Parts: sequence; C-alpha cells; structure tokens
Amino acid sequence: MSIWLFRAGSNGEFEDKFLQDNRVYLTWDDLDINLKKLDKKEDLYSYLVEKYDLEKQKTAVNWASQIYPIAHRMKKGDWIALPSKMNRTIHFGEITGEYTYDPKLGSPYFHYREVDWFGQDIPRDNFEQDILYSLGAFMTVCKIHKNNAEERIKNMYKNNWKVVDKPIPTKIEETEDEIIPDLEEFISDRISEHIIKKFKGHKMETLIEEILKAKGFTTYKSPEGADQGVDILAAADTLGFGSPKICVQIKTTDTPVDRPTMDQLIGTMSNMNADYGLLVSWSGFKSSVKKEIPKQFFRMRLWDSTKIIEQLFENYDSLSDDIKAEIPLKKVWMLNKEE
Repeated sequence: MSIWLFRAGSNGEFEDKFLQDNRVYLTWDDLDINLKKLDKKEDLYSYLVEKYDLEKQKTAVNWASQIYPIAHRMKKGDWIALPSKMNRTIHFGEITGEYTYDPKLGSPYFHYREVDWFGQDIPRDNFEQDILYSLGAFMTVCKIHKNNAEERIKNMYKNNWKVVDKPIPTKIEETEDEIIPDLEEFISDRISEHIIKKFKGHKMETLIEEILKAKGFTTYKSPEGADQGVDILAAADTLGFGSPKICVQIKTTDTPVDRPTMDQLIGTMSNMNADYGLLVSWSGFKSSVKKEIPKQFFRMRLWDSTKIIEQLFENYDSLSDDIKAEIPLKKVWMLNKEE
C-alpha cells in the first residue's frame, strides 16, 4: 500500500467536489488527453512541452512527475491524503477504482480515480512534525514515503488517529525526490504546535478573550469549571453595554466539534439575549456542523485553529504584552512569486 498526497486546487477550491463525488480529480486545466496512451513519462514530458508551450525543462519534468502517477502508478488499495485548505485537517481515502478519462466532464475534471473517504477532518495536530512536513509538499500529487510515513499513518488509523510510536527521527531523511514545502502551511503547523502546548484547555479561553479585546470588545470570562454553555461574553463599547452582544463557546478537544455543541450554543444565545454566537473549536468541526453554516450565517461564526491563527496575526500588535511573551512572533518578508 502506498500513500499519495493530493491537492484539491491551490486554494482548496475543489475540496468539496472531491469529497462529495468520492473521487480525486487531476485538476490540470485543459489536459484533454487519455494518459493511458502515454505509456512512458518521457512521452508525457514531450506532450506537455508542446501542449503548454513550456520553455523551462525543469517545469516540464516537474509537471510530468505529478501527472503521470494517477494513470500509471496509483493502484486500487492505495491511500490518498488530502490536506484541507478550508481548515487545519487532513482527509484520508482508499482508491477503489481504476484511472478514468472522461472528456464529457470538461476541464479540469477529465481525469479521476474513485475513492472511499474513510477518514475525514483528521486534525493536523494529531500528526508528528516530520509527517506534516511530507504532507506539506508544494505539489499537486506526490508519493508520501519519508520516515516510514506509510506504516506510521496506517498505525495511527488503527489507533483512532492517535500517534502510536512516539520516537521520530531527529533528521529528515534525504531521498531522490525533492520536496518543496508549502511555507505557509509549514509555518502554520509550527505556530499551531506552539499554541496548543501553551493554551490547551481553559487557557485557550484567555487567548480568545485577548483577541476579542484587541478587536475592541469588552469581555466577561466564566470562571474555570461549569460554564453554563458559555465561556466568554463579549460586547461593544467601553463598558460592554453596546451591540453586538456575543456568546462564545470554546473547545480544545482532539476531535472536531459535533452538532449538539452548536445547538447548545444557540440555546445559550437565546437565554443570554445575545445577538450572535462564536463557536471556537481548535480541532475543527464535523460535517453536521458545516452543513448548518448557511442557515446560521447571520447568527453565528465558527473559528477553528486556522481562523484563530489568522486572527492572531491580524490583531497581534494590539494584544497584551503577556500574550506576546507567550507567543513571540515576527514578520518575515518573502517574494510572493511562483516560478
């Protein structure tokens, strides 16, 4: 069994389609040729150079290495790892069908494999850093095999997606494959690992409260213990008598939050005469919660770890010195250009 990293678009724009269709699509624009007709990778390379008028040899080689596997190397029974761009989770599936080329589907859905998604919304924080490094390769398709990744991920699946063997290599292995990491994903993983160590459990309420204060809210944080369905109350104005009035519920469990937690917050909002609700779950949300997003759009917002980190960046300069000391960050400039 091999594990293949698959991307659902540079911004995750195809993720819902992958999951709903139970497929992975090779979303390469206008690649309207049956890849089975190109038996050798060299034939695919030549086709890409001519089709897309590629001038750089390295680009053609890189594209061919990502396109070739879906038709010629992937097998039924292999696993797919699909990192989400919507939140900090990873979806896992098993390939159940042969390569299919269907020109009727239109670009970019010509090429696909049927997949059984057996593990959805698995929090990234469950995985060791070296595994995340491999899963963060800045490629649309590649094989995951460094540091015994296949066996370790398979063991995690058997152990309810918890790490089984704690010891990991202190040095990332070198192989013939060049892994170019997605730097934004890599940085987010490192910051996430630091935050959850510092703010696990009740301390996460302190971080969320500080972010709300930085955004101009006056807050009340429930004492540690029974919270009666609300962890933080937040309202506008200096004394907190203005609107909007917000009820905040915060969860830092290792599993995504389910629908009953959302329903509980909705009930608390009514009891507290709040205008809006903010449901915070470091490990994300189950599909039953996500399906309610359109219905609750004008009443509730959901923050997972991705959104918390985004809010942290956005409001960092206005945070207290204590929080800055706990989460020391600095801005780094880099060229925003893809070669």
